[in-house]
Amino acid sequence: MSKSILVDTTRCIGCGQCVVACKETNGLPPVPSDNLINLTLSDKTLNVVESHGSVFVRRFCMHCEDPTCVSVCPVGAFQKTAAGPVIYKEDRCIGCRYCMMACPFGIPRYEWEKVWAPRVKKCTMCAPRQAKGLQPACTEVCPVQAGIFGERDDLLNEAASRIQKEPQKYFPHIYGKDEVGGTSTLYLSAVPFEALGLPVDLPHDALPNYTYRILSKLPRLVTATGVLLGGIYWITNRREEVAKKEKQK
Repeated sequence: MSKSILVDTTRCIGCGQCVVACKETNGLPPVPSDNLINLTLSDKTLNVVESHGSVFVRRFCMHCEDPTCVSVCPVGAFQKTAAGPVIYKEDRCIGCRYCMMACPFGIPRYEWEKVWAPRVKKCTMCAPRQAKGLQPACTEVCPVQAGIFGERDDLLNEAASRIQKEPQKYFPHIYGKDEVGGTSTLYLSAVPFEALGLPVDLPHDALPNYTYRILSKLPRLVTATGVLLGGIYWITNRREEVAKKEKQK
C-alpha cells in the first residue's frame, strides 16, 4: 500500500513547526523562530508554510503517483517507491536539471551556491524514517493534525468523509486525488485551490503518459517516413533517367 500525507488547510494555524522539524531531520540550516512563514522553497528549505490571506498552506513535494521527474531523469536519480515517496539518489545525479523543468508543481531545487558537485534537493516524505516504521517528521510534530500520515486510500476516504460531513466548511474537491494521475500529497481547503497558489490547470492523466503515447507511435512513423522518402528518391531518379534518355534520342 502507498503512504500519503493529507494536508487540511482549514486546520493549519501557521505555527511553522513542520518547517523546523523538516530542517532538523534533513540537517538543513535553521531559521529564526519569528521567520517561519512565507519562506521560499530552496535547497536549504524543503517544506514551507505560505499564508494566503487568513489561510495557511504547506508546500512540499507532491510525490506524484507517476512522477514526471522520474520519467525524464536520464540516469534514474529519481525513483517512485512502492511505499509512496519519490526519492532521490544524488550519487547518480549528473546535474542536468530536467526534473526541475518537468515538475508541474515546480518543486525540485538546485544547489546553485554550491561550487563542487551541486545536486537537486526536495522533500522525500522522510523515506528513511518511514523505513524505520516512523511517520514523516512534519506530520509527527503538527500540534493540530493539519497534516496526517497514512495509507493513500484511507486518507482519500477520510478527506471525502470530512467534505461530506461539513460541506459548508470545505471546497468540494480533494486536491491531488486526480491531478496529473494522482499524488501522494493531498489537500483539503475552504477556498478554491488556485487561491492557495496551487496549479489547477492540470490534466488528470499522468504527464509521462503523453510521452509514452508519442514514443509508441515513433516506430510506425519512422517506417512510414522511410517508405515515403524511398518513394521520393525512386521517383526523382526515374525522372532523371527518363530525361537523359530523351536527350540521347
